[in-house]
Amino acid sequence: MSRELHLAGFLIASHVTHSHAAWRHPASETDYLGPDYYERVAQTLERGKFDFLFFADLLATPVRYGNDIRVPLSSGTQASATLDPSLVAAGLASVTEKIGLAITKSTTYFHPYEVARIFATLDHLSRGRAGWNVVTSLNQAEAQNFGIDDHLGHDERYARAHEFLEVAYKLWGSWERDALVQNKESGVFADPDKVHTVDHDGQYFKTRGPLTVPRSPQSRPVIFQAGSSSTGRDFAARWADAIFEIDPTKEGRKAYYDDVKSRASNFGRNPEDIKIFPSFVPFVGETEAIAREKQAFHNELADPISGLITLSVHTDHDFSQYDLDAPVTEVTVPGSQGLFDLARRLSDKDSLSLRDVGKLYAQGVLLPQFVGTASQIADQIEEGFTGGEADGYILSAAQAPGTFIDFVDFVVPELQRRGLFRTEYTGTTLRDHLGLADASLSPAQRQVRVGA
Repeated sequence: MSRELHLAGFLIASHVTHSHAAWRHPASETDYLGPDYYERVAQTLERGKFDFLFFADLLATPVRYGNDIRVPLSSGTQASATLDPSLVAAGLASVTEKIGLAITKSTTYFHPYEVARIFATLDHLSRGRAGWNVVTSLNQAEAQNFGIDDHLGHDERYARAHEFLEVAYKLWGSWERDALVQNKESGVFADPDKVHTVDHDGQYFKTRGPLTVPRSPQSRPVIFQAGSSSTGRDFAARWADAIFEIDPTKEGRKAYYDDVKSRASNFGRNPEDIKIFPSFVPFVGETEAIAREKQAFHNELADPISGLITLSVHTDHDFSQYDLDAPVTEVTVPGSQGLFDLARRLSDKDSLSLRDVGKLYAQGVLLPQFVGTASQIADQIEEGFTGGEADGYILSAAQAPGTFIDFVDFVVPELQRRGLFRTEYTGTTLRDHLGLADASLSPAQRQVRVGA
């Protein structure tokens, strides 16, 4: 296999994923407040030899749509109730052996020392399977939960995030690989000459160091990002090992893939060191007709208002003020500009009303839906993988854990038969699974944009 397909599963530590209909689906399990649900999903994906399980996260109950939490709570929209994914992942580390565990933490409302310590700990507990999805946070409600009246502007959030990563890298590197001695006879626990202070004093952060956690198996977690604006894409091209992407169109996925790989070259990086993962919702059936029935049943459960509530959260803009039967209006949004641009593009391309976009958003936050038999879905994956759209894919569930079970039982064997996907894990760490080089701990390597 000259080039290996990568696969991952998407979760929120919650009752829904991208699909707002998921919790209402009769086949979905909703015991998300306990460990069993997450263990079943993780162990299913590990049985399918997936690279990692990815946890998204938001830090506030939805309030942006109409300045009201009653409807989001009543309808169970995304982020209306969530657990802390770092604690969920720590629990999963003890009941899985190989699958990577990637979780979301914000650079806007936490300190680098805390986050660096969390991920170094998770990397130890999982024996080298930790990943960090770096986000800058989305909306005013999150700011208010942390006692901040005004959410930082888009560009300032990314400026803070750059320094955050620089500090985290320094902290992860504060223990040299062989600093921990633990010689009982001599009584030497650690070599103090190989543990270093950081002494960072920057625009946003100040920390002395060193980290209290010795060097972890991967040296640092695998860095994930989902930048979709131009600023976000530059950030991802500079820092990310893997990128999570949303675009329902082939041409959009291809354009994104080419653009980010080009930006990586501009930062002096090998484009092959960044793995790009579009996401999709699969509907697998014994026949195409059965798969279409599953899709139609799921999509009918999606409520447009629930979708618009989440669109308002993601963009930090109140869409309750617009006519539901009019096209999506051109407005300036302070939150996720990439997702709003995508919604606008779909509205213009397919003559969709705001209500239509809300329906699509509730069905899966604009993710494409791959529908058909195992062979037909494998065809779609293979076409995108070989056609320059993706290095791998992240599956999001229409109902859980059933969507993941169907995919592992039927689609994975077809991908393996075609020689596209592994039949066994060949490494032990998340970096191994992704085919990444040894982790760099030098932020200076990514400071200067080549040609800029």
